[in-house]
Amino acid sequence: MATTTNRPHTPHTPEAPAAASNFDDDDYPAYTMGRAAEMTGTTPGFLRSLGDQGLITPLRSDGGHRRFSRYQLRIAMRARDLVDQGTPIDAACRIVILEDQLEEALRINEQLRCSPHTQEHPEAN
Repeated sequence: MATTTNRPHTPHTPEAPAAASNFDDDDYPAYTMGRAAEMTGTTPGFLRSLGDQGLITPLRSDGGHRRFSRYQLRIAMRARDLVDQGTPIDAACRIVILEDQLEEALRINEQLRCSPHTQEHPEAN
């Protein structure tokens, strides 16, 4: 059974596949400041303060407006949760940074543990 939509037809161009792949890219800066604040349940000021603390660095649009990725929004929500529990914002940002670094280190460790090179040379472990 075929389905039809009333959406306009998008011509196939070299740019179209790249644009479509942005939907799945956690690092693509798709969200404006207002939308990011709405999605995270925070205020634009809170998001700016996370940037001031070095927790997130949103990209800028051609017009100079901040644009946030889904990954950055998840980081912002984690910081918001800590602040909501009474943690000072600077401490919350440091905690989130350390959690992120630990997660990355564990991921790398697991990759190294599973790599064929380390299995061939167990003395390297």
